Order: sequence, then structure tokens, then C-alpha cells
Amino acid sequence: KIGIIGGTGLDDPDILEGRTEKYVDTPYGKPSDALILGKIKNVSCVLLARHGRHHTIMPSNVNYRANIWALKEENCSHVLVTTACEEIQPGDLIMIDQFIDRTTKRHSTLYDGQCSALPGVCHIPMAEPFCTKTREVLIEIAKKLGLQCHSKGTVITIEGPRFSSRAESLMFRSWGADVINMTTVPEVILAKEAGMSYASIAMATDYDCWKEHEETVSVDKVLKTLKENANKATSILLSAIPLIGSMEWTDTLHTLKVS
Repeated sequence: KIGIIGGTGLDDPDILEGRTEKYVDTPYGKPSDALILGKIKNVSCVLLARHGRHHTIMPSNVNYRANIWALKEENCSHVLVTTACEEIQPGDLIMIDQFIDRTTKRHSTLYDGQCSALPGVCHIPMAEPFCTKTREVLIEIAKKLGLQCHSKGTVITIEGPRFSSRAESLMFRSWGADVINMTTVPEVILAKEAGMSYASIAMATDYDCWKEHEETVSVDKVLKTLKENANKATSILLSAIPLIGSMEWTDTLHTLKVS
């Protein structure tokens, strides 16, 4: 079963057939919105809008723990997500494989004593945060569809909701960050704690502010690019999910299990 966390620009339930809504609660509170259950070409899926369906939840206030817990409780083995980002050619897609955490206000573990089913502390390895096998499927599909796609990249997650200052943007580039967003952390960490295969399609909306002769980032421009990117990401998901559903995942999921 595939969990889909739709980021900015991609949380349209119409991609699912035979949709039903399900409101749930978790030990960490309520998820961002109702879960939308349905199928994509006979593969069971659960869609969740990260920021709520009306985009009312800012990045710092997303209940990441509840979102991941809800998908795990629905027996999702995989989590495919979309996220808006900045830095490279607007319209490009990036299958990110590493992150740098610059957030300050977020709960980044399920193992904090709040849930009696998860005792102790989880010192989880994070050398490879994203599932390599699932990323390879997404990359292969993007190439087949002829989309401009970077097969790897490091994302730096900032707290938001503001964009970076020019000094910050230049510093992040000097650190080796390829793109900037506001949502990968702690979502990727929590999915790994939950033993789920997690992969992200990052969608570039603008160059941020380091590129001096580029038009300054504006909300209108970002939204236009987001809409175009959402169509690309949807086409990847519609092709990738049936392929994932036909593959053998026992060994991969076993390696992701938290002991």
C-alpha cells in the first residue's frame, strides 16, 4: 500500500479511483487532513495533503508525526511525497538523496515517550535517509516520460515560512546544498523510524535569491511553476505506483525495520 503526501501544488484527490475519506486520530494528535483512500491502477493508496487541502497549515505547524503515524496505521509500506524547493532551474525535478537540517521548532522523533507502544529512545542511522530502490523507480519513470530530472541532490530544510536571505542562500550553496525547502525534515526521519520506504520528488519553483540577475522570487511566479510541476509529478506517480506495486519489497522493507 502506497502513502502519498501531497505537498504544495499536489494534493488533488482526483488521482485516486474509488475514493473514500477517513478521519483518524493518533497518539500525536490529528493529521493535517482526512486520509483519502483509493487506488491507482489497482494499487491501494492513501493520499494526505501535508498542508491541509486548503493549504492552511504552515510548514512549522504541520503535524509530521501524526501524518506518518496515520499512514503507518493504514499499513502503508511506502511513502511517496512531493515538495516544493528552490535553487536550480525552475521546473526541474530532483529525486533528493540527502538532507541538511536547519529547522528549530519541530518534533523529529516518534520515540519521545508520548506513545506507550514505542518505548525507549531511537538512535536511528541516517546515512541513507531516502529509499534507494524507490528513488530508482521514480528516476527511471521520469526519464521515460522525458522530464528534466536530477537523479540526486542534497536538500537543506529551513524553518520558514519566510524565504532565505541572500547571505543564507550563499552560505547554503557553500555547504553543498543543491536545493532548499521547508518540509523534508522531519518527515523523512519519522518515515525511517516507522520502517517505511520514503522517496521525495522535489519540484523547483525558483532560483531563491542568490542568482543576482534573476528576477526576485515572487508568490505569483512560484504558483505558476508549481502548477506545471504538479502535472509532471502526477504523471510520475501514475506510472511509478503500478510498477512499485508489481515489485518484490520484502528484503528492502526488512532492512528498514527498526529493531
